[in-house]
Amino acid sequence: MPGRPSLAGRSLLLVLRPISGMGGGGSALKVCADHRGGINWLSLSPDGQRLLTGSEDGTARLWSTADGQCCALLQGHESYVTFCQLEDEAAFTCSADCTIRKWDVLTGQCLQVFRGHTSIVNRILVTNNQLFSSSYDRTARAWNVDKGQVSQEFRGHRNCVLTLAYSAPWDLPGAPCMEEALAGGLLVTGSTDGTAKVWQVASGCCHQTLRGHTGAVLCLVLDTPSHTAFTGSTDATIRAWDILSGEQLRVFREHQGSVICLELVNRHVYSGSADRTVKCWLADTGESVRTFAAHGHSVSALKYHAGTLFTGSGDARARAFDAQSGALRRVFRGHAFIINCIQVGAPALSRAPCLFTGARASPPASASEGKWEARGSAYPGAENPWAETSPSVGPGSRSSRRCSGRRRPEAERGPCWGGGTAGRALQRPPHAPRPQVHGQVLYTASHDGALRLWDVRGLPRAPPPRPGAPKRSLSRLFNNKVGCAAAAPLQPA
Repeated sequence: MPGRPSLAGRSLLLVLRPISGMGGGGSALKVCADHRGGINWLSLSPDGQRLLTGSEDGTARLWSTADGQCCALLQGHESYVTFCQLEDEAAFTCSADCTIRKWDVLTGQCLQVFRGHTSIVNRILVTNNQLFSSSYDRTARAWNVDKGQVSQEFRGHRNCVLTLAYSAPWDLPGAPCMEEALAGGLLVTGSTDGTAKVWQVASGCCHQTLRGHTGAVLCLVLDTPSHTAFTGSTDATIRAWDILSGEQLRVFREHQGSVICLELVNRHVYSGSADRTVKCWLADTGESVRTFAAHGHSVSALKYHAGTLFTGSGDARARAFDAQSGALRRVFRGHAFIINCIQVGAPALSRAPCLFTGARASPPASASEGKWEARGSAYPGAENPWAETSPSVGPGSRSSRRCSGRRRPEAERGPCWGGGTAGRALQRPPHAPRPQVHGQVLYTASHDGALRLWDVRGLPRAPPPRPGAPKRSLSRLFNNKVGCAAAAPLQPA
C-alpha cells in the first residue's frame, strides 16, 4: 500500500521471551514474511517435508519444514488464493479468479488449470484421484485430477457453497438397494443458504438435503464410521445428521455466536465460535463437557494434538490448552492480525511434532515501526515492536486485502530467496542461516502475511488411551482452519 513499508521479500527470524505462567517456551523460532498479502490457508504435505501457503497476493509458496525456507514460488493465479492442499507430489490451489491449479512440488511449474466455475472457488478437496471444489457460483464440482476435466457438477444450493466433505464408497454400508447409488461415494456440502446437501458422486444427484439451521453453514466435519455429519452455523448451533437418511440426530446449543470451525477427535467435537470460546461436546449425546475461554476475539482455528488443544483467534494470538482440564498452558504472541490456520508437524532432525501458524500482512504504520532490533540468541532475530498492539479482523474479512482481488504487478512482488520467475524452483543463497530446529513446533498462518514457527516444548502429553477406547476419527474436510498431519522423521537438509 502507498506510504506503508512492506515486509515482503524478507525472511525474518524472531525470538520472543517466554510468557510467565504459561509453561514457558512460547517463543517464535522463525517468521517467514515473504508474502505481500495475508495468508488464507496453509497445508502440510503427508510426508511432513513441505508446507504450502496460499495468499491474498495471488501466489502460493512452498516451504521446507527442514529449515523454514521458501523453496518455490507458485505464480499464475490472477486473483487471491482462497485455499490450498499439498500432496507429496503435487500442490493444488484455488482462487477468486474462478480457477484451480495443480503444481509440481519439485519444479514449481503449473501442471494443470481447472476451468469451469463462474465465480470464486472457495474450497477444494483432493482424494482418490478426484478433486472436489465448492464455489460462490452455487455449485460444487468433481474433477478428474489427471485430465483437468469436470466429471460431475452438483447443482441445487440457492447460495454460495462454502465447505466440503467426502465419504468414500468403502466407508458406506453395502446394502444391495444402495450399492449403485453409493458406488462413487457421497459428497457433503454446506452453504450460506442454511442447508447442507449430500450428493451421490457417481450420478450427481442430491441424495439428501439437511434442513434445520437458520443461518449459513460455515463449517462441517464428517465421522465416516457412523455416517454422521456435524455442521456449524451462524445460528450459533452445531447439528448432527445421518447422511444416509438425512435425519437430524441432535442439536448442540450453548454458543452465543456463530460457530466458525469444528474438530472431531475421539468421539468429542470441538467447536470454535465468534463468542470467543471453544466448547468440547460428546459427539454421541450433544452434551457440553468443557469450555475453553481466554480468547479476546472470535476463535478462527482449531487443532487437537496429543492431549493439547491449539487455537487461533481474531485477537492475533495462538493458545495451547490442556484438552482434558481446559487449563490454559501457553499463549503465542507476535502476529498482527487474525490467525487463519494452524498445523502441527515434525521439523527436520526431530521425531517430535511441531505447530505452524500464518496470518494476513499488516505492515507497521511508519517506517520506524518497521525496524527490527537485533538481539543475541541461538536464532539471530528481533523483537516485534507491534506484537502487543494487534488489531483483529473478523473471520473471512477482506478489509485488509493487499491486492484488491487482483494479482500484484510483477514489479511489486518480493523475491523468494532471489528468485521471482513464475514456476521456477528457488534456491536458498549460501549465506542463508540453517537453524536446526529440535523438539516440538507450532506453525501458524495469519492475515498479517506471516508464517510463524513456534516452540511448544514442555506442553503436557496426552495420557495413554484406555482399553477399548474408540479409534480416532478425523475429518477429511479442510472446512475449518485446521489440517491434520502425522509427524514423520525427516532427513537433515
